[in-house]
Amino acid sequence: MGRRSFLKKSALGGGAAGLGALAAPAVLAQAPKVLKMQSAWPSSNVWQEMAQDYVTRVEAMSGGRLKIDLLPAGAVVGAFQVLDAVNDGLLDIGHDVPVYWYGKHKAASLFGTGPVFGGSATTMMNWFYEGGGKALYDELTQDIMGLDIDGYMAFPMPAQPFGWFKNPVSSVAELQGFKYRTVGLAADLMAKLGMSVAQLPGGEIVPAMERGVIDAFEFNNPSSDRDFGAQDVAKNYLLASYHQASESFEFLFNGLLMEDLEPDLKAILIHGVEAVSTANVAKAARRYSADLKWLEEEAGVNIVRTSDEILAAQIAAWDELIPELEADPYMKKCLDSQRAWVKDVVFYELMNAPDYGLAYNHYFPDRLKL
Repeated sequence: MGRRSFLKKSALGGGAAGLGALAAPAVLAQAPKVLKMQSAWPSSNVWQEMAQDYVTRVEAMSGGRLKIDLLPAGAVVGAFQVLDAVNDGLLDIGHDVPVYWYGKHKAASLFGTGPVFGGSATTMMNWFYEGGGKALYDELTQDIMGLDIDGYMAFPMPAQPFGWFKNPVSSVAELQGFKYRTVGLAADLMAKLGMSVAQLPGGEIVPAMERGVIDAFEFNNPSSDRDFGAQDVAKNYLLASYHQASESFEFLFNGLLMEDLEPDLKAILIHGVEAVSTANVAKAARRYSADLKWLEEEAGVNIVRTSDEILAAQIAAWDELIPELEADPYMKKCLDSQRAWVKDVVFYELMNAPDYGLAYNHYFPDRLKL
């Protein structure tokens, strides 16, 4: 007898046996484990949507055994306090970037906003998983800082624009004295270019620009910048920069939570990071390019590439900054590991990759000249 027929016959037969067969699943049903997660992003930002993509995947893969209550920045703690909240157990999961806890240890910036040595964000996220980066991250967070967290990188972000300026800039001389918003080691880098730097969470950028606290800024990408209303306070958008060319999201998990979870649910949380990383890359390709087009065509923003002079000055500034960082033995160990990874991996990538700009200009000759 098939299972469907058996259940039907038991139900129609009445009596204790029939009722017991139907009641058992309800008695054995287990309520989902509810986890509290907060991001470092406003609810209207595309990155909050990307965090929700993680929630959706985890809940689906767990078959309803996990439910995640996702909150925006400020719901429990501020954007820069997510790490502490996960460590303290106020949050089970955090979604941010390591540079947001740069104030606790400068080495945080090496996991996404340090010197790239010629690599991309994909290069550096691959270093995290395959080049020893995860072990170094655990050494920093767990051994050096004494935190009870487990963190993983996701979504290798496109290089961040140099940012938004009220007037066009193309030379280092024009940058002198600018009050500029960025975060992490990029603040040290821009200071070497002659700018005065303020480190602000994303939600505070445009109000600071309106009040004159800053007069130029970068955040991350065309979609987030559009969401913040960057186009309302500046009209010159410079793309391409070495200041944050290798950043990824960070998923933070409370250590006690991970110890207590059943092995399959723990695996779902961890491997869900890998799954959403791919989804976020695809979403960014669609959203960032569409919003850049909107900024140019609908909002009247002047979109240009950062000049070679400024890019060269950024590399020179990194050359000054790296020896200062390497005075710390742990940071030197990280930088040595990253250099070794980039030297071999990017050699292969550059030797193997065709000139995509050549092909692009062939098929779209009126759009861009590289």
